[in-house]
Amino acid sequence: MQIQHVPLEWVPRTWPLVAEHIAAAVEHAKGDYDVSHLQAMVASGQAVLVVAVEEGSIVGAGIIEIFNRPTARVAFIMAMGGKFIVTEDSLTQLKALLAAMGVTAIEGAARESVFRLLTRLGFTEKYRIFEVKL
Repeated sequence: MQIQHVPLEWVPRTWPLVAEHIAAAVEHAKGDYDVSHLQAMVASGQAVLVVAVEEGSIVGAGIIEIFNRPTARVAFIMAMGGKFIVTEDSLTQLKALLAAMGVTAIEGAARESVFRLLTRLGFTEKYRIFEVKL
């Protein structure tokens, strides 16, 4: 499996190939965003699209927002669907890709089953996210 960044100019052609993977991931977003929101963020350059390719076919996709903190340049995984970060090799490729973009840390929010998978790959719990609607 190969992890690749999709350049902005290729997003319109690639989106139909990843929409299903992103839709499956968004089912667990708790209403924060839907597929159209993520598509707009990627199309406008606010987030990047990363795909997992195996034998010439896209088998997974991720939407990643990159932002700066005073102590880090963070890649926050907003959605991850299909076969994406499931092995040490795919994570190593993702780390290299993001490091080339200046990223110094990867973060995300995940349901328990995904969190368990990611802990096997070296991710740790940083903090818990809480919310109250106003």
